[in-house]
Amino acid sequence: MSDDWATLGSDLHLELRGTGLRTGLMDALREAIRSGRLAAGTRLPSSRTLAADLGVARNTVADAYAELVAEGWLTARQGSGTRVAPRATPRKVARAAPRTSPARRRPAYSLLAGSPDLSSFPRAQWLKASRRALTAAPHEAFGYGDPRGRTELRTALADYLSRARGVHAAPERIVICSGFVHGLMLLATVLWRRRVREVAVEAYGLDAHRKRLGDAGLRLPALPFDALGTRTAGLAGLKGVGAVLLTPAHQFPMGVALPSDRRAAAVDWARSTGGLVLEDDYDGEFRYDRQPIGALQNLDPERVAYLGTVSKSLAPGLRLGWMVLPEDLVDEVAAAKGVSDWASGALDQLTLAEFITSGAYDRHVRGMRLRYRRRRDQLVEALAERAPDVRVSGIAAGMHAVLELPAGTEHTVVQAAAWQGLALEGLGRYRHPATPSGADGLVVGYGTPSDSAWSGALDALCRVLP
Repeated sequence: MSDDWATLGSDLHLELRGTGLRTGLMDALREAIRSGRLAAGTRLPSSRTLAADLGVARNTVADAYAELVAEGWLTARQGSGTRVAPRATPRKVARAAPRTSPARRRPAYSLLAGSPDLSSFPRAQWLKASRRALTAAPHEAFGYGDPRGRTELRTALADYLSRARGVHAAPERIVICSGFVHGLMLLATVLWRRRVREVAVEAYGLDAHRKRLGDAGLRLPALPFDALGTRTAGLAGLKGVGAVLLTPAHQFPMGVALPSDRRAAAVDWARSTGGLVLEDDYDGEFRYDRQPIGALQNLDPERVAYLGTVSKSLAPGLRLGWMVLPEDLVDEVAAAKGVSDWASGALDQLTLAEFITSGAYDRHVRGMRLRYRRRRDQLVEALAERAPDVRVSGIAAGMHAVLELPAGTEHTVVQAAAWQGLALEGLGRYRHPATPSGADGLVVGYGTPSDSAWSGALDALCRVLP
């Protein structure tokens, strides 16, 4: 007898109850349809396939199908199989809409910082790289593998980061993670095991990062901030701190680059105390009016853990990031990753490795650098024309700018933007809870909109500025 039937149809989970098989099957199918688990139009397995799956006679299934067709639950047509009838769709109960002001609209545009233009993802080039990677992948690539990540990607990253970001990198020092937050969680776990209880952070930054460190039980004193950036000399006065989280190439969200003396001060502190610098190089590839600023990690690879991702250069949905670690941290971080069982898929890792080594990544970054620079220039020009009293800063690199506002107007402007259908955040959103209130401002993510939405978003922004 041929076993071809075993590969036909789709799986269907049913729980048969009661003593009669046909009655139990009919009841189970009615309940699956009534609850919405089987949607209208869903094709059911053939009577032979379902009978084999359930371990019952084929006639039992055929009779149940025929009766449910007669009742109107199912339809059966030659060549189309047996399907859930359209009128069997359960009626959805209407829910009252939340009470909102009739004038308020859902955001039509977004200038939220932290996301690239997702419409610019290089689909065709990524597909080519994926095909090449899949064709060349060894069989063992589809196993659980090394918790540090695929060696192909770690090798490609070691070359790229050394060349493009000045990172002292070697494949054996790299651990692949599912993004910056994942890497931060792993490092927080290792620091806690090493009896570190405090990690210094910048006065301005993402509360999501502070939350992850706080969730690990770490206290988070804030370093002072001035016009030149984070005052890392303040580390010497923070007793008990075992690590510091910095964005030295392009401070988020203020946009300044950490001066060389302050970079050196952070590394000197780490050397003298045995501390660790966590370097977030979130958008180091995008610079416009200045020479590229190399990674802080190059000053002392044994005292700096370097973290990067493709979340800004390609897309956050890829869930691909990396850590270049001091030698004595690699095994501990890899062990922590293995326990947490977070991993990026092997095929995506192999695809990114191919994307980098083929030169497609460099070409994409250069193209996006030009696109974001044009938007940056258009933003500056529009502000000069339509809001000349608003000062813009942090624009030498990255995908966002800071707009300084008159004192006391930040909340009003953000609220007005929401009424205009524009998603926008104020500078206070990023301020550390222990940091004294500073100047009012906006953090404008000009990299976020698609090309088609950019002009509308820029126009909406200008309308709400004082």
